[in-house]
Amino acid sequence: MSVREDGEVPGRVPGRPKRTRRLPRGPRPESVPALVARACALVGLLDIAAGVFPRFRHSRMHALAEVLPGALGPFAAALSLSAGVLLLLLAHGLRRHKRRAWRAAVGLLPVGAVAQFTYRHSLLGVVVSLALLTFLLRHRDQFAALPDPRSRWRALANFVLMGAGSLALGLVIVSAHPGRIVGDPSLADRIAHVLYGLFGLEGPVGYRGSTSWTVAFSLGALGLLTAVTTVYLALRPEHPAARLTEEDETRLRALLEKHGGRDSLGHFALRRDKAVVFSPSGKAAVTYRVVSGVMLASGDPIGDVEAWPGAIERFMDEARAHSWTPAVMGCSETGGEVWTRETGLDALELGDEAVVDVADFSLAGRAMRNVRQMVKRIERAGYQTRVRHVRDLGEAELERIRRAADDWRGTDSERGFSMALGRIGDSADGDCLIATAHKADAEPGPYGDLMAVLHFVPWGPDGVSLDLMRRDRSADPGMNELLIVAALQAAPKFGITRVSLNFAMFRAALARGEKIGAGPVLRAWRGLLVFLSRWFQIESLYKFNAKFRPRWEPRFVVYRASADLPRIGFAAMQAEGFLDPARLLPRRLRRRRPAPRPCAHALPERNVRAA
Repeated sequence: MSVREDGEVPGRVPGRPKRTRRLPRGPRPESVPALVARACALVGLLDIAAGVFPRFRHSRMHALAEVLPGALGPFAAALSLSAGVLLLLLAHGLRRHKRRAWRAAVGLLPVGAVAQFTYRHSLLGVVVSLALLTFLLRHRDQFAALPDPRSRWRALANFVLMGAGSLALGLVIVSAHPGRIVGDPSLADRIAHVLYGLFGLEGPVGYRGSTSWTVAFSLGALGLLTAVTTVYLALRPEHPAARLTEEDETRLRALLEKHGGRDSLGHFALRRDKAVVFSPSGKAAVTYRVVSGVMLASGDPIGDVEAWPGAIERFMDEARAHSWTPAVMGCSETGGEVWTRETGLDALELGDEAVVDVADFSLAGRAMRNVRQMVKRIERAGYQTRVRHVRDLGEAELERIRRAADDWRGTDSERGFSMALGRIGDSADGDCLIATAHKADAEPGPYGDLMAVLHFVPWGPDGVSLDLMRRDRSADPGMNELLIVAALQAAPKFGITRVSLNFAMFRAALARGEKIGAGPVLRAWRGLLVFLSRWFQIESLYKFNAKFRPRWEPRFVVYRASADLPRIGFAAMQAEGFLDPARLLPRRLRRRRPAPRPCAHALPERNVRAA
């Protein structure tokens, strides 16, 4: 399990960098799409009501229903129901400025107008449909967002969701005519009638008069919508998930070679499940991943600070082109200031990063007594440590470490996004450090005497940043402390002067809330964080980091509006691996992740022979 667990929903804590510029006030550019989306959703609900409930068409709302697509007959009820469902589906895309949603709405409105004239002979309904169509055509420049990256597993998700919705709505349709039902069918009979009707077959429930045809056409329309949308999603061209190309990785490594010492999270930009945008000069870059419509960047931009604005502008252009919600997780104070100055976004302190200066670290003193005693106790138990570069390990040992790290992970999926590399022992990562713990007299196992692993990535020429911590569950407690101390003591041999440890979410609130004199609000906020620590490593990571007497470097989340924070938090938790909607599906039906891209970078010949 990754210790870099910074995907919680962000909250407001002290220490926010000052915002130097706000976006100009005035009408927001998305007001037209939002208005159209609300109108489509409202019309969709009214269409569904007009197609489902017979009394609705003859009530006081009849005048309003009269101007909507549909008619009073069986065909009209099915058409009204179909139009309502489609408009509801299109509303979200219209709100997000999606071009395809606009095209679908433009194509649907003339159909509604034809239905008005053919079935209801309502000129007012035709005028309303054409008026809305004219409004959409006039503001077509507001709907220019490109489609999101997609994959065919969404076809299965659509089938499950649309099927469940059709079943629920079908039960309403079957039960909406109590005065015309023959007998008293049970709930099982009604469900069976819905299932038969979705496939265009006659069910066990009988009706008097033409109601049977109305129900049959409505259920058939729901089944047809489910089938058509699922087939469309399954057959449309697939857009693969974000992948870092070999050329992009080479350019990023060149930028890190020159400017990698600025940000401890810089090397994590080399995750191969991220995409990247470069500044026009190519001297800076921003890596990101799109999750649930949120364009998540992590850490500071890579490269020359003077070129950061160009990369940030490209990032924002990409977000606007697809109507994604821009957000940055875990940027430094300098990065937060540049992001807010260049974009008008806002920033909140998310937590603190623990950084240990090697020259100041020592096990001596009362403050380090607990760590010192734990390390000595484990060493007396026969444990030994080794700290080496990845390039100095043989391939057989690297493979054993990889398998052990996977088996000791504790979760089905790899966690981490902003502070995790997602791989161990790649030939391109020869400068990474691996600290291992061994016990010679341990019982023989699949990994020999290996008991724990720590993996560090480079942080410029004189630093490393902790990537993951894994240990055998049967090993003695304190393996992580032992390896961190071993890495800090061995650091001067590798020319390392600073080590970045874990990220502590809401560290300031936890630290201030436990001090004497803390106010009731701060104590209540700390109490909530302690309660959430039962499921997320919030308090435990803070206390673990504090053992090594680090200096704390604040990290921030950058966002557009306060209303976006829940959505950004949800997307961040998905990216970090805490939430995986695909896991709700059966294991056999889950989307398989593509194999990692082989790296073209090779180790020097001497290291290949050593391996």
